[in-house]
Amino acid sequence: MLTNRRDFMLQGVAAGALMGLPNFLHAQMAIGEMTLDVVYDGHLTLPGSFIFETMPKDELLPILERLGQDYDQLTPPCNLSLLRGDGRVVLFDAGSGAEFMPTAGKMLDALEALDVTPEDITDLVFTHGHPDHLWGVLDDFGDAMFTNATHHIGQAEWDYWTDPNTVNTIDSGRQAFAVGAERRLQVVADRMQFFNDGDEVLPGVGARLTPGHTPGHMAFEVRAGNTAAMIVGDSIGNDHIALARPAWESGSDQDPTLGAVTRAGLINDLVTAQMPIVGFHLGQGGLGRIEKFADGFVFVGQV
Repeated sequence: MLTNRRDFMLQGVAAGALMGLPNFLHAQMAIGEMTLDVVYDGHLTLPGSFIFETMPKDELLPILERLGQDYDQLTPPCNLSLLRGDGRVVLFDAGSGAEFMPTAGKMLDALEALDVTPEDITDLVFTHGHPDHLWGVLDDFGDAMFTNATHHIGQAEWDYWTDPNTVNTIDSGRQAFAVGAERRLQVVADRMQFFNDGDEVLPGVGARLTPGHTPGHMAFEVRAGNTAAMIVGDSIGNDHIALARPAWESGSDQDPTLGAVTRAGLINDLVTAQMPIVGFHLGQGGLGRIEKFADGFVFVGQV
């Protein structure tokens, strides 16, 4: 059932209050006998220039005003996905951990509200290696956080972040990303399994290569029979300009040109299929559908 934004926010806040998590918008859907939950890891605080700097300001500002998005500051939520069923507890991405931003790294509280511990996770699946998706893979002592989990990452993404030359070829503003990723991935290397575009990572979980944000970024289709959802990671990086103008290049993507091509194609496919999505940095609880709106698209939260 699709609701308008106001109704969704009221219902989401009420659910969060019942679960004892301040500012936690909880969303959930059933996929066959499996349950897909949104796990809130806090939010980021970024300058608007991180995304907007290269965009035509005269066209951009009216769109942002209409959508209620500030030009100078971004505070995107961080929405992990938790899939439970068929004997597995699967977490998509590991969150920020304690070392990236003080406003993020709240995953353990969100898991606790769902009565899930890190030891319960059987499989940890990564969309990509940026800090807000990877750095939570280690605990405060630098050891593996998810001690019973098999870790899964796309082969191309692994190759990129473990390549010692990446720190020299990535742009200077992301060099810390490369150092942090390489260190963490080496700690969990013996737990890691690899997959490629089109592979079935786990039963009912298929990988779709969505490059541009990072070279090997992956989205995941979770399916049981005729019911499915797409976990899009950062291939659709926000619920404002990425949807209103998907073909515009975004400064958040490491390859902005490829990222725009990927985003536009993915959005068209999702709208055609009317497939629910979980977006890592999408508002309204992160779970919903993309719908055509005016000369672009809009995200509509689902409960």
